[in-house]
Amino acid sequence: MGLDAGRNMFPDLTAEDIFRLETKRLWLRWPRAADAAHITRFAGLAVTAQMTAAIPHPYPPGEAERFIFQSRVDNANRRSLVLAVTQKRGAQHPIGLVSAIESGPSEIELGYLFAPEFWGRGLATEATAALVDAVFSLTPVGTIAASTRVTNGASRRVLEKCGFAYVDTGLDPMPARGGLLPCDRFVLERAAWAKGRNAKSIPPMPHQPVDAFDPAAMAARPEC
Repeated sequence: MGLDAGRNMFPDLTAEDIFRLETKRLWLRWPRAADAAHITRFAGLAVTAQMTAAIPHPYPPGEAERFIFQSRVDNANRRSLVLAVTQKRGAQHPIGLVSAIESGPSEIELGYLFAPEFWGRGLATEATAALVDAVFSLTPVGTIAASTRVTNGASRRVLEKCGFAYVDTGLDPMPARGGLLPCDRFVLERAAWAKGRNAKSIPPMPHQPVDAFDPAAMAARPEC
């Protein structure tokens, strides 16, 4: 069971850089070239990089520009959704990043990273929950998976607050950290999300069919 061969995971709606999500305190939008210096500042810190699988440390010159370009390409081809997180009030530069990347038939891998000065405010949970809602509301995906290093209790709490269920602990590849490291693995199934969010959906855009945003319709739609 899975998505049809060759079918893109995300809809046309997310494949334009005008796409964005709104929460009480945040905007989530496509990353832009002008974001490079701000992304470099927090992604290049050892305290943030060490908890990720792919961010190198020291952070190479030009890495943020490369990341932004690739993220925009992947967003445009509708197989991922990588968004920069900004505050509604104050400066509009990124304070974090969230990502939903196709990892298998009908499965998405979730990721997030925030500048340390914004930890402990519930912003990571707020942004992650918005992305989870978007994935389940806008795509036919059945499962969102995520993992976190066993030493990263804060990241684990973000996932638990967003409804993810612990699956197991094992060695996961973390190439930027030098190999396999112990990680806690989590999943959120569509049915559990719909129950926990009371079947909350994103309002349809004028050019989108209403049932494309209906969680009940998505849950019933064949995925093979």
